[in-house]
Amino acid sequence: MKHRLSRSRAVIAGTGAAVLATMALALPHANAAAPEPTPTALSPSAAGKLSATIAAQLKEDAAGAYYESETKRLVVNVLNEKAAGVARQAGAEARIVEHSRAELDAVRKVLMDRATIPGTAWAADPRVNKVVVKADRTVTGAELNRVEKVIDRLGSTARLERIETEIKPFLAGGDAIHSEDVRCSLGFNVVKDGEPYFLTAGHCAETGQSWSASRGGPEAGVTESSTFPGSDYALVAYTGADEHPSAVNMYDGTTQEITQAADPIVGQDVERSGSTTQVHSGVV
Repeated sequence: MKHRLSRSRAVIAGTGAAVLATMALALPHANAAAPEPTPTALSPSAAGKLSATIAAQLKEDAAGAYYESETKRLVVNVLNEKAAGVARQAGAEARIVEHSRAELDAVRKVLMDRATIPGTAWAADPRVNKVVVKADRTVTGAELNRVEKVIDRLGSTARLERIETEIKPFLAGGDAIHSEDVRCSLGFNVVKDGEPYFLTAGHCAETGQSWSASRGGPEAGVTESSTFPGSDYALVAYTGADEHPSAVNMYDGTTQEITQAADPIVGQDVERSGSTTQVHSGVV
């Protein structure tokens, strides 16, 4: 028995084939990646706040950030594509880099231990994802060779730059200060009767009177007065040649200028900086 396909069924079958063909052509487009968000134009202060927010979200996957003044964009260094997506969604430009913040922090510690030489300074530069070591014109001979050898061993995590201007040491709020076997943190640089002083914790001054910027280093100041227990503060008079700016060490290669003082109020957001735990935020 022969079977005949009616004209109407043939048309339906042909239409179905056309629909399937159309779907097959459309499927690849359904899987196309969504366009990346455009970075938001930000003021420097807004970029700073966004940087802190993203860093808190990404934790160890964040590797520093910097502000591009020409484009008004925040660029966030990250360690993987997932973290890059979070940064982009928040309004920043993401850049996947090789070295983590922990790696660069370790590099700075090595430099502190092995290459602390007058005329040198270093900081983690997020623009190059390295610790950049600057050596001024006073660093020569054996001292320069020492710095170069340390940096060579650090490989791609550090680089050396020579500069003409002379680097002078300074002590800022949050920096480590040493007295005999005690290590504390400088609170704020202040002025009394036109002379430079700094404030630190009173319990620190109970065990030592002479202070320096490094263990066993030259004297930077001498305790003039201290109060502990009850209140807990000490006033130290500068005696050394260290610069003493009205600023706080932010432990990211920058300092925060201090322009005024005020009494805090309960519930106020605050930040503090110290040599052991570095920068943290909290609420009064």
